[in-house]
Amino acid sequence: MGSRGPVPSRKDELNGHRSKDELWGDTVTRAPGAESVPVPAADKDWHPIAKRLWNSMKRSGQARFYEPSDWAFAYSLMDDLTYYKNASKRSGQMLTAIYGAMTTLMLTEGDRRRVALELQRSSPDEGDGRNVEDMQAWKERLSS
Repeated sequence: MGSRGPVPSRKDELNGHRSKDELWGDTVTRAPGAESVPVPAADKDWHPIAKRLWNSMKRSGQARFYEPSDWAFAYSLMDDLTYYKNASKRSGQMLTAIYGAMTTLMLTEGDRRRVALELQRSSPDEGDGRNVEDMQAWKERLSS
């Protein structure tokens, strides 16, 4: 669906329907990414909201997919956001353009799901098993 339309369901929420591309494998042209992707420092003159967004982007899971051009685009976007936030008269059209640009950076879960990217955190029950209860002991406690 691209960037329009309803937010797709998560893959684990689907009830069996798969597109032809998913069933037969899609045709994607692949190329190697950049060797290293340095993240530019935030501009000290940015609006506090732009700085907060920039710092959250650096910590977000989708950032591992960003190329240098994505960080350059995001940097420019933070400048635009700063200009918008500092303006005495704000334009609804400019805000729409800024939010549209944010979509291309996959900043929200809906944006990521539209491009078939799902970020997962490990749950407390995964990993070391310390949070897993013995079901028999739990059952016995309930019945006594």
